[in-house]
Amino acid sequence: MSASTTPDVRQHMERLAAEGIDVVRVTYPDLIGTERARDVLLDHLPAACDHGLAFCRAVYHTSPQGDVVPVAGGLDAGLPDIAVRPDLGTLVALPWEPGVAACLGEVIDPATGAPAPESPRDLLRAVLARCQEQGLRPVVGPELEYFLCEPDAEGGGWRRYARDAGVVYTAGLRADPDNHLLRTLRLLRELNIGALSGNHEFDGGQFEINLTHSEALSAADRAFRFKAAVKELARKEGRLATFMAKPFNDAGGSGFHLHLSCEGEDGRNAFDDPAGTYGLSATARHAIAGILAHAPALAALANPTVNSYRRFGPDTLAPWLIDWGLDNRSAMVRIPPERGSGARLELRLGDASANPYLLIAATLAAALLGIRAGAEPPAPLEGYGYDTAKAALLPTNLSAALDALEADSDLTELLGKDFTASYLSYKRNEVERFGRHVTDWEFTEYAHHL
Repeated sequence: MSASTTPDVRQHMERLAAEGIDVVRVTYPDLIGTERARDVLLDHLPAACDHGLAFCRAVYHTSPQGDVVPVAGGLDAGLPDIAVRPDLGTLVALPWEPGVAACLGEVIDPATGAPAPESPRDLLRAVLARCQEQGLRPVVGPELEYFLCEPDAEGGGWRRYARDAGVVYTAGLRADPDNHLLRTLRLLRELNIGALSGNHEFDGGQFEINLTHSEALSAADRAFRFKAAVKELARKEGRLATFMAKPFNDAGGSGFHLHLSCEGEDGRNAFDDPAGTYGLSATARHAIAGILAHAPALAALANPTVNSYRRFGPDTLAPWLIDWGLDNRSAMVRIPPERGSGARLELRLGDASANPYLLIAATLAAALLGIRAGAEPPAPLEGYGYDTAKAALLPTNLSAALDALEADSDLTELLGKDFTASYLSYKRNEVERFGRHVTDWEFTEYAHHL
């Protein structure tokens, strides 16, 4: 039976037409989490469901500047296709674009009929299948920060919106004179991605919006759609929303924190145990130990750009040591004070540039390895952290993190050898390109004196 005769597709088309929608935007994440998409006229949706939408597989290997990076399966294979089929279960009207609904796409390799090796969504599915074998259902709550920028009429380029200092963790016109946050929150509510609340963050022009917790794949889908939506809404305002890790020298960075727990086969929170050490179950402690053990490799996916490592350093509240603590925000892994159904860990390592699917998949893989090994974490951090005498240092640059990922055979086995090889090739090319680039700092430091 073709999609054109499938009742489910017809019902979706009738509903969309009744709502005045005549275009479906089919989107999917590339390797770095950027939204790739195609608009499909409603009448042609059945054909898209039947045959898929053809894209060049090398879209996964394309840099932010549009260069095709030589990754196996792309240029060397003659730039073959992938097929993207609409996932109609994810359809939602775009509240800021009349007549348009969006849905996620399922990415298939036409030659094999299997998911494309670089597909982030399918990588997460594969890790979740391993968790299910262990009798665990991960639950994730994402927290993301971003900077809002506006055109700089004097200097050209972009400058931070509403740069007043000291308006930390506030809402309203004092930190947001144009009500950007209120508009964004209300439109995100209509997008139905679980947006809960928002506030102005620590630095001028920086905002944080929290998303509700859910099953891990749903959480990744919602975080991906959230980032794309915030950037689109900023464009409608003539502004730029950036999830870059640290876009400004005179401000802190933007984080992507994950709150993680797991439900057991009985449906209860598997991280809670009133009789356990710190009120945590053995499963929770083993998960913490796994994340700590694989943290150097995890950094390659949680902190995935050259710029990511500018965010680290003393007194930044961005973790650069491998440690954990009880309700301690200076630790890489924080255990919030709630127990019972609220027992969870918070990984504070990730920055906002991370691909949500890859960050969640890698975190779950590291936690699962710890659970399998039955490892116990060291004593939790006491007091304010950032003491290299107490904890090991994370990689200090992207090259070191990529080397750690390649060396971590247990983690790469869970993530998949094909994916890991593609990711390492892509990111090492990024490091090479940066190494050849003359920066503003170099010109300022040397040009007038040497």
